[in-house]
Amino acid sequence: MNKKDILELKRRFKKDACTFTRLCGCYVDADRNKVTTFGETFLNLEDEEFYKYLEIAKKVMSGTIDNNILELEFPTAEEAPGGRQQFLMGLRESALKNDDLMDTFYDLVIENYSYVGNYLILVFHDAYDVMTKTSDNNKLDESEEVYEYLLCAICPVTLTKPGLGYREDENRIGPRIRDWVVGVPDTGFVFPAFTDRSSDIHSVMFYTRDTKTPHAEFMESGLGCGTKLTATEKKLTFQSIVKEVIGEDEEESDAVFGDIQENLNNMIPVTEDETVEPEPVIVTRSAIADVLAESGVTEEQAAVIENTYENVFGEELPEAGQLVDPKLVEANGKRKEKLELVKQVENLKQQLEETRSVPVSEGDADGEDVPAVKTYDVILRVKPEKVGQIHSQVIDGQKCLVIPMDEDEHAAVNGVNTTV
Repeated sequence: MNKKDILELKRRFKKDACTFTRLCGCYVDADRNKVTTFGETFLNLEDEEFYKYLEIAKKVMSGTIDNNILELEFPTAEEAPGGRQQFLMGLRESALKNDDLMDTFYDLVIENYSYVGNYLILVFHDAYDVMTKTSDNNKLDESEEVYEYLLCAICPVTLTKPGLGYREDENRIGPRIRDWVVGVPDTGFVFPAFTDRSSDIHSVMFYTRDTKTPHAEFMESGLGCGTKLTATEKKLTFQSIVKEVIGEDEEESDAVFGDIQENLNNMIPVTEDETVEPEPVIVTRSAIADVLAESGVTEEQAAVIENTYENVFGEELPEAGQLVDPKLVEANGKRKEKLELVKQVENLKQQLEETRSVPVSEGDADGEDVPAVKTYDVILRVKPEKVGQIHSQVIDGQKCLVIPMDEDEHAAVNGVNTTV
């Protein structure tokens, strides 16, 4: 699925465009018991419920592709009779009107979804009449395909916080009545996937709100697909691989990893046209080797990182953008700026010392000239025409430098204008 496909479906989730035919649900308590189940014709819902359920459906199609939204493929075994894909096909064909199939589906979720607390399983059925589009994206008044699909949302149900409120029946302020409230979806999926504006029965679109710890157990056991890492998981995994190898010195490892992040960031393509998405750059083993070498990682450390990288990610190699943390890139830039400023200050100090000191010759024990350094207490800077006028003179027993001054001439001592 791409961004355009998702937006095309999501734009229909509003009152005048929605075509959901049916909604079914099951409320599950913390002990995995079915508290209640229900089934409704979606368009018959009261407006308040209608809009609330639409908001939940929209959330399942929100977020970033390859991070919140993953496309999972069914293995061949799951497409055989008795497989998960075949079961979902039957559930779709029933249009959620077969109670036995719905109960089986609820049991499938309950057995394979690991969650501590109460939650609500919602399943929507829809049939979208996909209109033909011309090359300039204008719709023609004819159907290209009917995309029939299921949308599932698993939402946590939590108890509102305790507090005080107005008790109207008692006309007093007292403890507020606590209710069980349905939250935004934690996990969900769309089957079949909508790819290139068409049904893809070999794939399912999986949604996760928490990109650090998605429900991998539900991907594998619930949907029958292989697990897939989110972009956030790839980023954190890569950081762990590198930092485990490059040493225990936190400051040093942060500096090296910052350089790695900067070099990876330079691999991300940029296009001037914001409407065109650049082709993603896959970070291969050889690309990682180049990045590590540019970042000052030793050959021994690089070899370990490269092997671990290849073993962990296998064929699912990440894109450059999935390994980069913009905050770390920015922090590394500031670190380099600070180091450059320190270097400049040291250079200025050295230049100042060189200005205040000049080499002179002194004889050594063998009578040879040996360079030495003498520091002067007075340094003059005058116009060339004044040099010939300067002379020494003993005044009151003190040797002095005398600089004749005309009435219209001015002097500055240590940068301060002085009247003579």
